[in-house]
Amino acid sequence: MKREIDLSTWKHREHFEVFKNFDEPLFGMTVRVECSAAYKKSKEAGYSFSLYYLYLSMKAANKIEEFRYRIEDDKVYCYDSVGAGPTVFREDETYGCGYMPYNKDITEFMKQASSEVERVKAERGLKFPCSGENIIHYSTLPWADFTSVNHARILSVGRSIPKITFGKITRDGEKMWMPVDVHVNHALMDGFHVGKFVERFQYFLNQ
Repeated sequence: MKREIDLSTWKHREHFEVFKNFDEPLFGMTVRVECSAAYKKSKEAGYSFSLYYLYLSMKAANKIEEFRYRIEDDKVYCYDSVGAGPTVFREDETYGCGYMPYNKDITEFMKQASSEVERVKAERGLKFPCSGENIIHYSTLPWADFTSVNHARILSVGRSIPKITFGKITRDGEKMWMPVDVHVNHALMDGFHVGKFVERFQYFLNQ
């Protein structure tokens, strides 16, 4: 479900009008998050760590309204929830794309997400199981401890869908660190909202 934002009373209307027609409306930033506690908890619960931090990032994003905003036909809508469209790496060194709806119940999410990973791994080629806007595009690059990320994009499609990329986990003593890149549409949010996401994601990782 989604609701239309009343642009006449929206506090970000002028920002929206300025940035919506930019050739490149997305801006991004890369941060490092500390994930030692989350890694320990995932292993104790028997969860895939990559699916666990994916779930926590979705939990953080869904709590921030701006991450659920989408531009459709020059109007702004807010979705009740947004799911994940992650890349899934295969044994033949290709990747596919899956779709995982957000579920507050982590047990149900893990069950569905694990099944989706296996489905995509068994496929060949590149298919996109979800064509809607109520999604966040996720990528994982476990081979590189990157400091920035850029994306291949069709500028006329999915301009308001956030893109979140996870990188290689490194250790510093007992602490584990992971780079996270977040790209969002400047017509819908700014650095303040990305900062809120990072803060909440880190909070959930620490629980």
